[in-house]
Amino acid sequence: MIASLNRINSNEIQTHAHWYFYEGYEQVFHCIILELPDRQNKRNISRILPGKYSVVKRWSEKYKWHFHISDSNGRKLVLVHQGNYFRDTRGCQLPGTSFKDIDNDGNLDVIWSRRTLDNMLAIAPDKFDLYINDNDK
Repeated sequence: MIASLNRINSNEIQTHAHWYFYEGYEQVFHCIILELPDRQNKRNISRILPGKYSVVKRWSEKYKWHFHISDSNGRKLVLVHQGNYFRDTRGCQLPGTSFKDIDNDGNLDVIWSRRTLDNMLAIAPDKFDLYINDNDK
């Protein structure tokens, strides 16, 4: 199984993307992702660079089960974890079912994040490759 993250839109506040899991040529899962904009891969304020990454399932008290994107071009602890707002991430990725301005601040947030992450965890192997593509430039 492999995963693909396709960034589709970004502004000075956030980036919107689509995440897919593939089993061979068959798409077996889709969700949306909210992350920070491109700020030269700087820790805590930027999304990670496009490329190929290894991803593993991980447990922490704060996020419970989630994913760790390893080998992130000098970045550590880049995670895929639950959250709804761009302010919930410090360089991590937040999954959800769709985008919606939940808090009426003019920015699109993600909904059903924990449920979406649980669905991702259920389908994904313990380790897989993630290909990140910048289609938002």
